[in-house]
Amino acid sequence: MPSEPSFKVTSSADVSPSETLVIGVSTVGLAGLTAVDHLIKNNNSTEYGHILTRNIPDITPFEEGEPRLPLRLYDLPDLDLSILVGELFIPTWAADSFVEALLEWTSSAGIGEITVLHGVPFPHGPDEHDVFYVASTPYRTKQLEDTEIKPLKGGYLDGIASELITSNLTGKAPPTGALITPTHPPGPDFDSALLFLEALQRIYEFTIDEEELRHRADEVKQYYQELANQMERFGSGERPSGGYEFPEDRMFM
Repeated sequence: MPSEPSFKVTSSADVSPSETLVIGVSTVGLAGLTAVDHLIKNNNSTEYGHILTRNIPDITPFEEGEPRLPLRLYDLPDLDLSILVGELFIPTWAADSFVEALLEWTSSAGIGEITVLHGVPFPHGPDEHDVFYVASTPYRTKQLEDTEIKPLKGGYLDGIASELITSNLTGKAPPTGALITPTHPPGPDFDSALLFLEALQRIYEFTIDEEELRHRADEVKQYYQELANQMERFGSGERPSGGYEFPEDRMFM
C-alpha cells in the first residue's frame, strides 16, 4: 500500500511575516503562479521559508543553472503581504495533507487571512473572462464589499482551494477567499495572471508595474497558441514530429 503524502513547513524565526498570505500554485494555465511570481520578482521580497514533501513526485526548478525548492514562502513588506509560491503541482488526493500542514504553520506564524488564486478551465464567454470569488462572510465583509469583484454563481471547488475554504468554514483556518478566473491550457495564461494582479491591487490597495508581464504575454502568446494546437493534435491520436508521445497530464511551464 502506498505511503500517505506528507508536508513540512519550515520558516525563519528572523522574519515576522505579513498577516495576509496570498497563495499561487500550479493549476491549469499557471495563472496564479505567474501572478505571484511577478509580485516577488518586481517588489522588495525576502524568502523566509519553504515546504518539503514526502511520498509525492517532486520537481527541482532552476534558473540560470541555480536550483531552488518548488514550494517557497516570501515576505513582501512594501505590499504588506506574505506569498506562497508553489511550482510543484499538488494533486487533489494530496491537498488535504498539504493544507493541514500549511494551517498548522499559519496558526503559529500569526497569519490572519488567506487569499488563494485559483485558475479553472471552465467554459466562458468573452464578457465572463474576469475574476470572481468564493469566500467566507468575514473575508467578504472585510475585503470585497468595496470592490466590483463578483461572486461565482454556482458549482464546487476541489484541491487546495476547496480544502482551505472548507477549513475556514469549520473554524480551522483564518478568513479565506478564493479568487477564481477561467484559464486556458497549457499555459502560462498571462492574461489571466494580469486579471489576478488587478484584483489583488483592488483588494489590498497597492499599485504595481504590470508592463513587464504584459510584454511577456504579447511575446509568448503566439508560441503557446501553437503549442496548444500541437497538444490538441496529440490528443486526437496524431504523434508529434520526432515520434515522441507525451503523457496526457503533461504540464508545460
